[in-house]
Amino acid sequence: MKLKVRYDESVQTIDLDAEATEQLWVSLSLEGDDLTQKEREQMIRDAFEEQFNRPDYNSWHKFDRHRGYSKAQPGKDDGEDDVDTSEPLMSEVADDRIFWRDVIERERHESYEAICEKVRCILRKKPDWADMFIAVRMDGQSIREYAAEVGADENNITQKLKRAEKKLRENWK
Repeated sequence: MKLKVRYDESVQTIDLDAEATEQLWVSLSLEGDDLTQKEREQMIRDAFEEQFNRPDYNSWHKFDRHRGYSKAQPGKDDGEDDVDTSEPLMSEVADDRIFWRDVIERERHESYEAICEKVRCILRKKPDWADMFIAVRMDGQSIREYAAEVGADENNITQKLKRAEKKLRENWK
């Protein structure tokens, strides 16, 4: 049996043997037991033409075949049926930082801890200055809140903070 297939503005003819013709009959879900071989082939050609050789299908397939579907689809590979396609893959998103969120957060936290350690090292003789500098300048706590928390005067905290900043500026490399 010869079957015409439209593909990218051209028509290709495929020769099918009896087994392939029978498989195509089944896959197209055609019915008819008392038909001759010629009638069956014509029904297959008509059904194939209707389903696959339509210009609107080819246009849709050409432009929309990759939209809305993840590259990893379960069932395509028998070995990987547990692939979760509810989230896009890294190669499918414009900004892949969302996949690295925990790594970025961990690096930010380690950097913060390293800076705090350096501040404490420089101000090791005055640990209260170091705590005050970290709380007010790095964590964004207001001087009034910190003074109320520690139970000290706001002016006293401001003056200690200025001295701590001066000492850090002198010793920070």
